[in-house]
Amino acid sequence: MPYFICPNCKERSVDIDRTEGLFDDPVACHHCGFGFLFELLDDYYPAPGTGFVVTDREARILAVGRGVFELTGWSEQDLIGADLVESLGLNGFAEDRNPAKLAIEWGVRRMNEQLELRARSGHTKPIIGDFFPAYDDDGGLLVALTPRPT
Repeated sequence: MPYFICPNCKERSVDIDRTEGLFDDPVACHHCGFGFLFELLDDYYPAPGTGFVVTDREARILAVGRGVFELTGWSEQDLIGADLVESLGLNGFAEDRNPAKLAIEWGVRRMNEQLELRARSGHTKPIIGDFFPAYDDDGGLLVALTPRPT
């Protein structure tokens, strides 16, 4: 049975046929009303301070959930359409080991990536990044950004 998580409010759910009602509409969040849910192979329990970012297959940001502004200082309007790695200043990996590109290219999860994020203020914050590839025809990623204790 497929697991789903809302990129906005982090509400987890399961669904049998991946559709809403009788019209083949994609499943939306019944908790907050967000327009779509992200399908996962396994259930995932995000930490309380985690923020979700959804990208397309080119790693451009499509949606930003609760917690991202608090972590980065960037609003959704500032990030939509921007490259995930560049706009959030993600670093801490070799150029050929970009976790977003690897997750999209290989269709595999990249969990517990020890990264650094550049906040809007210019400060660098240590984070843990979990990268989940989309398993639908649209491609893309769900990225969970969690502050690391310092």
